[in-house]
Amino acid sequence: MIRRMLSAAAFVILFLAAIPVVLVPVYGLPFVRPVSTLMLAEHFSFQPFDREWTPLSDIAPVLVRSVMMSEDGQYCFHGGVDWNAMRTVVDRAIGDGEASRGASTIPMQTVKNLFLWNSRSYLRKGLELPLAMYADLLWSKSRTMEIYLNIAEWGNGIYGIGAASRFYFNRPPSQLTARQAALLAVALPSPLTRDPAHPSAGLRRLAGTVEARARASGGYIGCIDGV
Repeated sequence: MIRRMLSAAAFVILFLAAIPVVLVPVYGLPFVRPVSTLMLAEHFSFQPFDREWTPLSDIAPVLVRSVMMSEDGQYCFHGGVDWNAMRTVVDRAIGDGEASRGASTIPMQTVKNLFLWNSRSYLRKGLELPLAMYADLLWSKSRTMEIYLNIAEWGNGIYGIGAASRFYFNRPPSQLTARQAALLAVALPSPLTRDPAHPSAGLRRLAGTVEARARASGGYIGCIDGV
């Protein structure tokens, strides 16, 4: 009985592990429009949500620059994982005796949104690392950014930059201003508590910093087509 249960558990684990291995190449195809685990949860629990797929070419370049400067400044230079940032966070966690946070790159956040769960744990972080490197190997930087911007959560039931741009600023993502782009970018780490349309003083300060960084980003964003 125990052997049978262990065999069944091993089969389930292998099956679940095979899902991203198969889907990552499929999601690299330009006509495929992936959905996140949160979107699937909303769908199967009959909760309303809004997402409209927006090609990267229809998103204001300033939004792409703002998100990159806010979320992953070394995006163009790492292979899915920013090991220097990861090492800094781990060293700080060991010194403080607290669980490490941060150092999540855009590829790591993308695979987490596509295949994993939201609650923080060392297990989830450990799964993110190989998945992010695998995705970065198969996807172009532009494709990764396109997927990320179309599955990121930007509020309760709001997924992707198309829905977020229209909900908060009543305009398509191609027409976002530099300030609006910065406000949307700094809302990403806490989308259920940060309102880009009605930002707090602290959020406005963060947006100002990101806006300046996006304006001066230069060669940092050279890996994204058309940006």
